[in-house]
Formats: sequence, C-alpha cells, structure tokens
Amino acid sequence: MKRVLALVAVPALAVSLAACGGGDDDSGGSMPGHSMSTSASPSAGDAQTAQHNQQDVMFAQMMIPHHQQAVEMADLAATRASSPDVKTLAAEIKKAQGPEIEQLTGWLKAWGVSAAPSPGMDHGGHGGMDGMMSEQDMQELEQAKGEAFDRAFLTMMIEHHEGAVAMAKTEQSSGQFPPAKKMADSIVTSQSAEIAKMRELLN
Repeated sequence: MKRVLALVAVPALAVSLAACGGGDDDSGGSMPGHSMSTSASPSAGDAQTAQHNQQDVMFAQMMIPHHQQAVEMADLAATRASSPDVKTLAAEIKKAQGPEIEQLTGWLKAWGVSAAPSPGMDHGGHGGMDGMMSEQDMQELEQAKGEAFDRAFLTMMIEHHEGAVAMAKTEQSSGQFPPAKKMADSIVTSQSAEIAKMRELLN
C-alpha cells in the first residue's frame, strides 16, 4: 500500500513542480530572450555609430545641396555657354557629382539621418556651406549667354569648387567614415585640378 501511494505521489509532485517551474521558465525564458534582443540592438547600433561621426553626417548633409547646385550650374552651360571647353567641363562636373549625390544620400539613409541640412547650414544665403551661390548669383547666371556666361560660369564655379575642397579637407581631418573620407580625397584631387583648368580658361 505504501508503495502504491509513493508511486502516485511522485508523479503528482512532478506535475506540481513542473507547473511552478513552467511559469518561471516561461517568464524567465521570455525575458532573457527579450533581454538578448535588446542588448543585440544597441550592440549593432554601437557598431554603426563607431563607423561614422557627426562630421561625416555634416559632410554628407552639406555636400548634397552643394553638389546639386553645381549640377544645376552645369545644366545651364549646356545651352548657354559658347566655349566648347566650358561645355565639356560642365558635362564632366555633372557626370562626377550626380553619382556622388546618390552615394551621400544613401549614407544618410543608412544612418537614419535626414538629408536636410541642419539650421545654420541653409545654402540659400550661403549659410555654413562655403562657395554656395546666392539666388541672385544663380539668376544672373541664368540670364547670361555666350562669352558673358562663360566668364560668369567659370568665376562662380571656381568659388564653388574652392568651397567644396574646403569642406572635403575638413572631412579628411575630422571624419571617421572610410567611404566618406575616400570621397573627400577624390573631391580635393579632382576639383583642385578643375579649379586650375578653369583659371586657365578664364585667363
């Protein structure tokens, strides 16, 4: 009889313990899982943050509208310039800077940052972006034709390129994101060469 009671009591005790333990396991199993998931996110975020810094973000946000204006100026040259050299240079500028705009936009999207420049970097009045043309400058360029356009385009684009080179040099020294620093290297090299070429054409 004792043996029968023991055989009945043991399974009952096991069921009771399993019920209690199951509750702990469910909450405990759920929480560690949640905890692991939460800790994984910051870890991934930290890795992403480690790849770039605020200077990289500023470089991308500022260079996008800067490049966009250069492309806009280059588009005007196609129909208004009289010099074949100016037209060729303008086409080269557009060809180089168009893909860079897409690349810069892609970085900001990956970082979860708006492409819009922060207040104080508004390019309408030059803001914090070196070499940006004002609305009045752009209107004057739109109204010019022939040799007058060539001179205005070269003069403005030299200033525009000098601003881009200055921003790129800041990225070289203070940026952290390798692709952004590589683009900055390319901008300094290519646009410095174009500045020299434009000065020759202007003279």
